[in-house]
Amino acid sequence: MALDGCPGVYAIAGDTDGVDGLEEIAGAILTPDTLERAWAKGIRPLDALQNNDGHGFFGALGDAVVTGPTLTNVNDFRAVLVLDEAKR
Repeated sequence: MALDGCPGVYAIAGDTDGVDGLEEIAGAILTPDTLERAWAKGIRPLDALQNNDGHGFFGALGDAVVTGPTLTNVNDFRAVLVLDEAKR
């Protein structure tokens, strides 16, 4: 929410065991247009955040990461890519 469509910022989060708790979603992808696409679909991002509903939010956008069980649990993975504005 804090990025609010900041251009050039992408992120991915995922659980290496391939699931988050009892859900099949392992994580999600965030792009500069994530919030804009949510609002266009009538999804209220702040409501999803306040209701702790990342699964529903990212699933509705098609941005959920679903790998299926990996049968490992090495670590949770997070990566953020910030593009240099001068190079875009």
